[in-house]
Amino acid sequence: MNSSTPSRLIRAARSQQGMTLVEIMVVIAILGTLMSVVAFSVVGRLNEANCSTTVLTMKNADQALQLYSAKKKGKFPSTSDGLEAAAKYFGSGEVPLDAWGNEFQYNSPGSHSDKPYEIVSYGKDGVEGGDDADSDIQSWATDEACDW
Repeated sequence: MNSSTPSRLIRAARSQQGMTLVEIMVVIAILGTLMSVVAFSVVGRLNEANCSTTVLTMKNADQALQLYSAKKKGKFPSTSDGLEAAAKYFGSGEVPLDAWGNEFQYNSPGSHSDKPYEIVSYGKDGVEGGDDADSDIQSWATDEACDW
């Protein structure tokens, strides 16, 4: 038997050893950092998408209210009747919620625009006021709604 064979086996065994604990911890730290950067980016996009969805839902509500008005000789539901009065004019037959699952606020007559009504979503937190995703989305200012 050749005397170099055992040394080759020892070198081969050493080269097939796994990663050390420190190396594994470094890899996990790098992956964690990458995941947090990606998650932060995705959450921001999710809030923007929810805002855009809410604006589209408000525009659909506007169309449903226009249909209601056409059937009711130019009248719109009162504040106390709310959007529920026009529910059958929504595609689903039910009053939609905003993208965060909150009810829209409906006021008639309106006081901020030339329309006889106003629709408001209180945003992600469902509370009046707020900043960014928590800010209110108003039917008379939908063009600026998602500019945060």
